[in-house]
Amino acid sequence: MSARSRNNVRVHGNGEEAIIFAHGYGCDQNMWRHVAPAFEDKFKTILFDQVGAGQSQLSAYDPVKYAHLSGYADDLIEICQDLQLRDAVFVGHSVSAMIGILASIKAPALFKKLVLVGPSPRYIDVGDYVGGFSTDQIEELLEFLGNNHMGWAAAVAPAIMGNSERPELGEELKDSFCRMDPAIAKEFARVTFTSDNRADLARVTTPTLILQCSDDIIAPAAVGEYVHSQIEGSTLLQLRATGHCPNLSAPAEVIKAIRAYV
Repeated sequence: MSARSRNNVRVHGNGEEAIIFAHGYGCDQNMWRHVAPAFEDKFKTILFDQVGAGQSQLSAYDPVKYAHLSGYADDLIEICQDLQLRDAVFVGHSVSAMIGILASIKAPALFKKLVLVGPSPRYIDVGDYVGGFSTDQIEELLEFLGNNHMGWAAAVAPAIMGNSERPELGEELKDSFCRMDPAIAKEFARVTFTSDNRADLARVTTPTLILQCSDDIIAPAAVGEYVHSQIEGSTLLQLRATGHCPNLSAPAEVIKAIRAYV
């Protein structure tokens, strides 16, 4: 099975340079529909679904391979190789920010710049590091998801999205969570929320922009500042957008920030 088929890769635009958009947990490439088209005039835009999400090939899901984020990073590298990309711009939301970091470390020639939207290298507090959650909170979240996928989605999506004055955004995120295969959703959640990629940040050599939202319960401001401090030469931009999904809630601000950087 080719990477293009496995990951439901979609290519638009006619630019010589490529820009790749990668979605967060429980989402799919549709989450970039308000952002990606703005770059089609100057870039070849690449969108895809992580295995287990969207219209990816569920039969390609391997619980051993995808027990670590490196398995998803390998997929990203294979997509780039299949499309014969070099020096691409990578835009990764949430967990895909870490996936992009791992891919850039493994294959730095593939990426010219990284744009990390709401990144978190570790969600669990430890020592002086503030990730935003205790171990018990993460275990409770995972247990809730495992026991009641639909109920979990309905409960957490509005909080993750924020922007309570626009409930349709939380509803869209909830629906996206609900569309994911429950077994894969449970496993991907455990990988996402228990991974620790802090040590990988210092290994990043690709120029990096970090987009930090306000009032983000998934990746609070302290996390964005930590990522910035650990990636040498990175740029941290505080957005006015609130919540964890500015690609849906404030696409114009995200577009402006990416354009200014690339």
